Amino acid sequence: MTTAALIVAAGTGTRFGGATPKQFLALAGRPMLAHAVDALARHPAIDRILVAVAPDRLDQAHTLLGPVELIPGGSTRRASVVAGLAAAAGAARILVHDAARPFCPTDVIDRLLAALDDHEAAIPVLPVADTLVRDDGTLTDRAGLHRVQTPQAFRLATLAQAHERWTGPEPTDDAQMVRALGVPVAMVQGSTMLDKVTHAQDIAAAEARLAWETRSASGFDVHRLEDGEDLWLGGVLIPHTQGLSGHSDADVALHALTDALLGTIAAGDIGTHFPPSDPQWKGASSDRFLRHAADLIAARGGRIGFVDLTLICEAPKIGPHRAAIQARIADLLGLTPDRVSVKATTTERLGFTGRGEGIAAQATATVRLPEPQA
Repeated sequence: MTTAALIVAAGTGTRFGGATPKQFLALAGRPMLAHAVDALARHPAIDRILVAVAPDRLDQAHTLLGPVELIPGGSTRRASVVAGLAAAAGAARILVHDAARPFCPTDVIDRLLAALDDHEAAIPVLPVADTLVRDDGTLTDRAGLHRVQTPQAFRLATLAQAHERWTGPEPTDDAQMVRALGVPVAMVQGSTMLDKVTHAQDIAAAEARLAWETRSASGFDVHRLEDGEDLWLGGVLIPHTQGLSGHSDADVALHALTDALLGTIAAGDIGTHFPPSDPQWKGASSDRFLRHAADLIAARGGRIGFVDLTLICEAPKIGPHRAAIQARIADLLGLTPDRVSVKATTTERLGFTGRGEGIAAQATATVRLPEPQA
């Protein structure tokens, strides 16, 4: 059966505070809404994904999400779901999910869709573990109580009928409207990964639920020393009798660092992104190359933890410029200087660097990347 997924993301997030709705704020380096889209897109049984956003946020959502099926949402959650049901017409099943629940394990979706084989609707739940107390101090028995989560799964025709017949106040979820038809709703095991982001402090809690992997990669580069060229090393102009020759500014240090960063996300090398045959990069500042690599890592939700650079040359002496190079690289990558190591060595006058013909650099970078949620 054809299955559509609708992510409701048209809210203003008033409880969260701030001018930007929470679904567009960064979570582990990416918009919260993007995490929700990815979580549903990973499931092989979902054929279409629709995202309902406020009409004045459509352009922003398109920029952040790329080729995703966007629809204008309504002024209430229910109005957004109604718009999504119309857009998903023709599908047999639909999952309705809140953008404020950015992570959705695939096994929860498996259980929801399996429940639809015998039911018209299914919801993920977790038992209430805490003691509950009313405002007047009386305790409420938690036995038989559950926390209801999303995504909630429905036969599309049944959910459409529930919305058509609903005459009550604004519902908090779709399952209560289906129950109002007299239709039983199956409950399946939910997940703490589906906990909702409601307040600003919930962002840190959501990031803590992510599984992170650490990756390291290396980079190496060489450039020839020539008369009449400026010598750029680590983004710093170094006074010297010669400079490095190359199609850009030939900053051998930043080139090695760029390759190391690109390696952590398996994104090729510097020539892949900035071909030396392209005239637009002639004389270009290598700052742009390093920032580009850092931006690619950020787009994956990654965080640069540490970079290590070794410059190999007989001259100039790197020691007097070490602090400036360290500070410049830290500034370019948004790191504190103690996360940038700059070292120098010689080859004891052996080889091309020992003869003063060029400068070599090798670099290592370590990053953390969020692992896809299963």
